[in-house]
Amino acid sequence: MPEFQFARIDRLPPYVFAVVNELKMKLRRAGEDIVDLGMGNPDLPTPKHIVDKLCEAAQNPKNHRYSQTKGLFKLREALALWYKRKYQVDLDPETEVITTIGSKEGLAHLALTLINPGDVAIVPTPAYPIHPYSIIIAGGDVRNVPLLTEEGKFDEELFFESIVKAYKESWPRPKVLILNFPHNPTTATVDLPFFEKVVDFAKDNNLIVIQDLAYAEIAFDGYVPPSILQVKGAKDVAVEFYSLSKTYSMAGWRVGFAAGNSQIIHALYRMKSYLDYGMFQPIQIAAIIALKGDQSCVEEYRNIYQKRRDTLVRGLNRIGWPVESPKATMFVWAKIPEKFRSMGSLEFAKMLLLDGKVAVSPGVGFGEYGDNYVRFALVENELRIKQAVRGIKRAFEKYGLRNIKV
Repeated sequence: MPEFQFARIDRLPPYVFAVVNELKMKLRRAGEDIVDLGMGNPDLPTPKHIVDKLCEAAQNPKNHRYSQTKGLFKLREALALWYKRKYQVDLDPETEVITTIGSKEGLAHLALTLINPGDVAIVPTPAYPIHPYSIIIAGGDVRNVPLLTEEGKFDEELFFESIVKAYKESWPRPKVLILNFPHNPTTATVDLPFFEKVVDFAKDNNLIVIQDLAYAEIAFDGYVPPSILQVKGAKDVAVEFYSLSKTYSMAGWRVGFAAGNSQIIHALYRMKSYLDYGMFQPIQIAAIIALKGDQSCVEEYRNIYQKRRDTLVRGLNRIGWPVESPKATMFVWAKIPEKFRSMGSLEFAKMLLLDGKVAVSPGVGFGEYGDNYVRFALVENELRIKQAVRGIKRAFEKYGLRNIKV
């Protein structure tokens, strides 16, 4: 039997999260009750008025035909109106907005559009896997920039200096900078002046900036995540991805957007026109209602995530695992207690599963600088989160540890 070569696949590492998922499923099949705080898969229902519109639109046979690669104009217009309402940013829905089948698909196909073999992209690490691996799949090279200091803190100024340093020390010069704020997995946040510096630097150095704004509406304690498109001149160099997955709990619907530089948007459209016909039209019609309809659900879901965050953070601190309270995202990024750190994040996550009946994401799955951490996703209700904390406490006590420190 011949052996086939898959060069692009060979550049991808084993999917670390699969190890935890397989163990989780094995335990569940054995009858164990596992509190799953691993994958960032929203458990909250899509609001009823959005689902009702989907059902209504699906009854019309005209909506069952091929759609448009760039998405319905009215949907692109609704996204432009969302930017105007939230950020006072003007977008031309015809030339500066395109729909994507979730932001993950859009990011991957944009990398394929922009990156030639040997091109370099600057990507922070730790990172959501599609950010570096979209570049690798496209045949490019990744220049990693540490997002956190050695102490595990995020510093806007130091991070920006690291980007500049990485650009100047790379040859060939990087073509693309990928950002993701609020950040998955670390929950790091920035303010608008950071984006202003990034845009100025990008314009001076002919650098394309891709910003992933997945958590625009999941922010707490008065913090409002900025859009890079708020910066004057940002559309000269930047595109921003947004998704309805988290804001409206529509993860499985796969509704995303790219907005910004018209040349880049058109290039992405050219690429996608060969690859897909866009989303099922009833989904797009329902997405219009999501963006333009009653927005009370956004605040309701934000409050639910905040209560879950508070429950988890208070609980972990109470059992002696100090973690900071994030200002945004649906995650908590926790440094592994020192006594367990030598295990590495994968073995530590397996230990929490086996001894605490709690699933978390090992930080190593987000890159080399993540191995001292695990990520909790706020995708279970408060009672289940309290159950998870009790399970973690039992796991620690099994090893004779109480009031541990990181």
